[in-house]
Amino acid sequence: MAIFLTADSKVVVQGMTGSEGMKHTTRMLASGTQIVGGVNPRKAGEQVDFPGDVTIPVFGSVADAMAATGADVSVVFVPPAFTKAAVIEAVDAGMPLIVIITEGVPVADTAEFFAYAQSKGTRLIGPNCPGLITPGQSNVGITPATITGPGRIGLVSKSGTLTYQMLFELRDLGFSTAVGIGGDPIVGTTHIDCLEAFENDPDTAAIVMIGEIGGDAEERAAAYIKEHVTKPVVGYVAGFEAPEGKTMGHAGAIVSGSAGTAQAKKEALEAAGVKVGKTPSETARLMREILTAS
Repeated sequence: MAIFLTADSKVVVQGMTGSEGMKHTTRMLASGTQIVGGVNPRKAGEQVDFPGDVTIPVFGSVADAMAATGADVSVVFVPPAFTKAAVIEAVDAGMPLIVIITEGVPVADTAEFFAYAQSKGTRLIGPNCPGLITPGQSNVGITPATITGPGRIGLVSKSGTLTYQMLFELRDLGFSTAVGIGGDPIVGTTHIDCLEAFENDPDTAAIVMIGEIGGDAEERAAAYIKEHVTKPVVGYVAGFEAPEGKTMGHAGAIVSGSAGTAQAKKEALEAAGVKVGKTPSETARLMREILTAS
C-alpha cells in the first residue's frame, strides 16, 4: 500500500520533450515509474526514445493521452508562464492527480488553478515541489529514487532537499510514500491532507512531517494531529536560525511576531504529542527510536 501513487499508476509528462522533462522522464523510468505518454501539442504523433529500449508516444493533449493510455497521473514540467494553462487542461481532461514541479509559478495563477481543481475534484501536488515517491513502485517528480527504499514510514515535507535528507537518513527502515508538497504560499496538497492519508494507510506505521517558518500550516497540522492521528509523528521545522521579520526565499515566508516562527511551530507540534527534532538528523534519530522500539 501507499498513498496517492502505486506501481499501477499510469503517468503522462506534460512538457516531456523539453530539457527538464527529458532528463527527469529518463530518471523516473529508471526508477520503475509506468510512464505511458508525453504531452506537447507541437509534437503530437511523434515518439521519443529513452534508455533501455523504451519508446514513449507524444500526444497533442492530456485528453488524447488519457483516452489512449488510461493515464491517471500527470506530472508538469513546463515553464511558469504556461503552468496555469497546463494544469487547467489536465483538470478539464479529468486527470485525478496532477503533480506540478515548476518553480516560480505566480501565486495568483496557483490560486486560480487550485480553486478550479478543487471544484472538479482533482488532487494537485505542488507547485514548486519535488513530487512524490513510493519507493520500489513509482516515482513522479525529481526525487532521486536511489537514495531510499520501501518501508513503513510516511513522509510529508515542504522542503525538497530536506525530503531527500530524511529519505537517505532512514533509508534502511524505508518509506511507504514520501510527498514533497512544495514551499509556495499556496499548495495543492497540505500537511493535513497527507496526515489523513497516512493515518488511513494500513502499511504506514509512523509519520515524519517537515515544515518551514512562515504561515500557520504547521500549527493547523498540529491541531489536526491532536484530534485525528493515532500513529506516532515526528517533526522538524526548518528556520530556527532565521532572522525575524525577514522574508525567506524558499517558502516566501515572512515571520511576524511569534506567529510563524520555528519555535512557535515546534511548541504547537509538541503540545499535540509530536516529537520535534532540532536538526534533520535528530528528527531521523527520533523516528528510528520509535520504530525500533515497537
